[in-house]
Amino acid sequence: MSSSPLSKKRRLSGTETKTGSHCSSSNSVRTDLSHTPANGMAKNGNDAEIDEGLYSRQLYVLGHEAMKRMQNSNVLVSGMRGLGVEIAKNVILGGVRSVTVHDEGVAEWRDLSSQFYLREEDLGKNRAEVSQPRLAELNNYVPVSSHTGALTEDFLTKFQVVVLTVSSLEEQQRLGEFCHSKGIKFIVADTRGLFGQLFCDFSDDMIVYDTNGEQPLSAMISMITKDGQGVVTCLDEARHGFESGDYVTFTEIQGMTELNGCQPVEIKVLGPYTFGICDTTGFSDYVRGGIVSQVKMPKKISFKSITSSLAEPEFVMTDFAKFERPGQVHIGFQALHAFQEKHGRHPIPWNRADGEEFLALTTEINSALTGSAKVEELDEALIKKLSYVAAGDLAPVNAFIGGLAAQEVMKACTGKFMPIMQWLYFDALECLSEEGVPLTEEECAPKNCRYDGQIAVFGTKLQDTLGKQRYFLVGAGAIGCELLKNFAMIGLAGGEGEVIVTDMDTIEKSNLNRQFLFRPSDVTKMKSDTAAAAVKQMNPSIRITGHQNRVGPDTERVYDDDFFESLDGVTNALDNVDARMYMDRRCVYYRKPLLESGTLGTKGNVQVVIPFLTESYSSSQDPPEKSIPICTLKNFPNAIEHTLQWARDEFEGLFKQPSENAMQYLTDPKFMERTLKLPGAQPVEVLDAVYKTLVTDRPHSWTTCVAWARNHWQCQYSNNIRQLLHNFPPDQLTSSGAPFWSGPKRCPHPLEFSTSNDLHVDYVLAGANLYAQTYGIQGSTDRAGVIKILQDVKVPVFMPRSGVKIHVSDQELQNSNSSVDDSRLEELKVQLPSPDSNQIKLCSIDFEKDDDTNFHMDFIVAASNLRAENYDIPPADRHKSKLIAGKIIPAIATTTAAVVGLVCLELLKIVQGHKKLESFKNGFMNLALPFFGFSEPIAAPKHKYYEIDWSLWDRFEVTGLQANGEEMTLRQFLDYFKNEHKLEITMLSQGVSMLYSFFMPAAKLKERLDLPMTEIVTKVSKKKLGKHVKALVFELCCNDLTDEDVEVPYVRYTIR
Repeated sequence: MSSSPLSKKRRLSGTETKTGSHCSSSNSVRTDLSHTPANGMAKNGNDAEIDEGLYSRQLYVLGHEAMKRMQNSNVLVSGMRGLGVEIAKNVILGGVRSVTVHDEGVAEWRDLSSQFYLREEDLGKNRAEVSQPRLAELNNYVPVSSHTGALTEDFLTKFQVVVLTVSSLEEQQRLGEFCHSKGIKFIVADTRGLFGQLFCDFSDDMIVYDTNGEQPLSAMISMITKDGQGVVTCLDEARHGFESGDYVTFTEIQGMTELNGCQPVEIKVLGPYTFGICDTTGFSDYVRGGIVSQVKMPKKISFKSITSSLAEPEFVMTDFAKFERPGQVHIGFQALHAFQEKHGRHPIPWNRADGEEFLALTTEINSALTGSAKVEELDEALIKKLSYVAAGDLAPVNAFIGGLAAQEVMKACTGKFMPIMQWLYFDALECLSEEGVPLTEEECAPKNCRYDGQIAVFGTKLQDTLGKQRYFLVGAGAIGCELLKNFAMIGLAGGEGEVIVTDMDTIEKSNLNRQFLFRPSDVTKMKSDTAAAAVKQMNPSIRITGHQNRVGPDTERVYDDDFFESLDGVTNALDNVDARMYMDRRCVYYRKPLLESGTLGTKGNVQVVIPFLTESYSSSQDPPEKSIPICTLKNFPNAIEHTLQWARDEFEGLFKQPSENAMQYLTDPKFMERTLKLPGAQPVEVLDAVYKTLVTDRPHSWTTCVAWARNHWQCQYSNNIRQLLHNFPPDQLTSSGAPFWSGPKRCPHPLEFSTSNDLHVDYVLAGANLYAQTYGIQGSTDRAGVIKILQDVKVPVFMPRSGVKIHVSDQELQNSNSSVDDSRLEELKVQLPSPDSNQIKLCSIDFEKDDDTNFHMDFIVAASNLRAENYDIPPADRHKSKLIAGKIIPAIATTTAAVVGLVCLELLKIVQGHKKLESFKNGFMNLALPFFGFSEPIAAPKHKYYEIDWSLWDRFEVTGLQANGEEMTLRQFLDYFKNEHKLEITMLSQGVSMLYSFFMPAAKLKERLDLPMTEIVTKVSKKKLGKHVKALVFELCCNDLTDEDVEVPYVRYTIR
């Protein structure tokens, strides 16, 4: 991992980032919002470069254009309770021009249940003034100021976006109408206990530049007809993926050239490989080739003002299982405002009289309605529940609605993604008791403690249980930081419990854009410790311990039986599938609930795994990613993804693998023996590479490194291309008479090296520095010096040879049994220098994308774009190249916050001990569309042997130690299953070791039958059992009494 925070700064010249904050707190916002901050950071606005080091992961979600539009937007967030601070946090991390936080109220106990920037010593102080300096630390590029006076119309004109979170309905309508008339984007966000509300009005003529955020599609063309509606047929390699109404444009068509570079044409999809376009009768005849590319067209949408939208609402569904609910809650929220106006307070939590009065008030409002907002019949139980929990303030609900609202702010600023049209309602009533037993007013009365907002909904009993929980959090990145904030707010491990968080990573600059517990001064520190210290500030009573361990077989001495058995549950905050599957296996084995979540740009998902109830994470898997065929990479690339993968393979094959193999040859006595056992031509290839690394290609100075890079350039971008064209000339025909270079095969051309071409020099400079690094030779960044050396480099003349075999397809490659050159192998064995005589120290280089000084991305960009030039593929800039070559997962704070809100609602259900499958919710969302889908988890699939049902959560428990103090032998183990379970074991394994099988040689079987089980395990696996191992897992194949093969659970064999 790179830990060089300042090397990535593209925006500053010669000034270092200081971690100061922009503090200004008064009754009026700072009028000059475009000033240059005192800490020397460039201001946001048109003239500002985007700091790619900081915003890199978010840029892959929004793009540069949208980020620039965002940097011109001043945003007001009114109401600094839990929801307001969540929205402000996400918007500030996003990088708008400025944020002003507004609140006329002071901090109370109930605010502390979700306002993570208020502390107990802040009670009685203005919420905006206290929050402002803490919010300002989140992003040095975004000035944050506070305002504590009333919101006047004149004041609002300073902003492009206004967000209200703690406002009366009268104020929402008054300010909403004003904003609508002035074209100011207007958002209302509100949460009441387990309910959430969001409203957007982005004026009459909002332009959306990109409705879904997906990469524009493209496809290769095989035919275009001349017709009133021309029909385009794509190559049948893959479906085109277009939809009717999409717009496309064309390039590289031969024949019907009128379409090349045409204005975007609307299409009508006719089939998976065909679509109709405009009238093509007047165009030239189509000959061949061509690429069709989707064009994102701006879309104009119109919003109603809040008053007209209240009467005629349009809803975005959050849960299709609650289809009728938005209309009901829409009236319920209006009734809450009416109740508050009448009594000057919320309905008292779980107070029956207030519930009845509230229901009557809601009925009265509904009967007075005339528009489509009126509902035929009120759901009385639902309305009463709204009354009972409305005084509550829950961190997870604020996280979810706050993530959504902040994404809407970004949509308002940028026109990127489809806004919410126009109302969204959400509830999480499944979190309440499954028995439906109402709580009492006494249980939920305020206790003047930091959890009052949560006690109002769930009572004190849950609060005590939460405090005792012992939870394991795996990962302290973006999801990990958000989880820890929620844990601190809800009081998880706030008593005698404990949260253990592990993460082996250090903090990098690109993390700061969404891992909001970290500051610039934390870069290079450990994530887990820093995050733990940060949440201790939010809630001093949380008991939390940071570890720096990777989870996996290597750390099972730490995370052993005792550790897992002491846990109440596990939450994953991981960034890879392997670690997720490992933790899933551990949770199934120890029968612990697991909360799993992930994000990809604006998409997010939540999965809840409950012992004996649901399937596990590993029960279902995504289809594997499509890999690029080897021959496409080697000889026939047609997309920038192909040239970037080729460049990554070059990097590994030049700067990592050869030095690694050579060092193994020099230091590992068994290397030769292992290499000679490799299949096919691999031994020759590996040893040849070692010989080159140690003898023929070994450089002795910087000059020889430059010469090596120049000659390698010649080989890859000129000689190999000339050889390919010698084998397959541009006019070559296939056996069927079709042009060889057509369809996905693009005909290449060789390049001529020139020191006046920057890309050519970039390649040599990066390649020579990396090559020098592998040999421990001092590199150089002096371009002029490199150009001077290049003038004296001798490049051998190349002539294409006949008889060189180039494979056209992967099938052909597999079928060609490359003959092993035994004489060359013997030659190499003799020629290789003896390991003892060689005193060379080689360094293999691991690819690291995020350090802009290490030449890694310089090499990848140059290598890929030169190959793209060979094949006339449009090049990719450094930013796009880093995304593809570095396999970066696009990420944005808004999605993370929303997803984690949902995770913590599931956590509240688990802690209460919910048992019904329908109480839990797996969730998927795409904030760009916007789309939300919830479903109950899939039940654990049931299997059967004899009349016994079992699932992945079941197992056989066998105690190895018998009453006489001796351990069970294999014979006794087999007999035990025959007698106790009427099962004949045909095969028995532990991990990858086969302990017994019915076809085992008699001598081997005789030897094993009377050995204790653990002795057989250590003998077969050749590994000792650690002292921490209390039990072993055995897998069985069994026959029943009728000799039929039956599927059975695994065995947990206890040895200590």
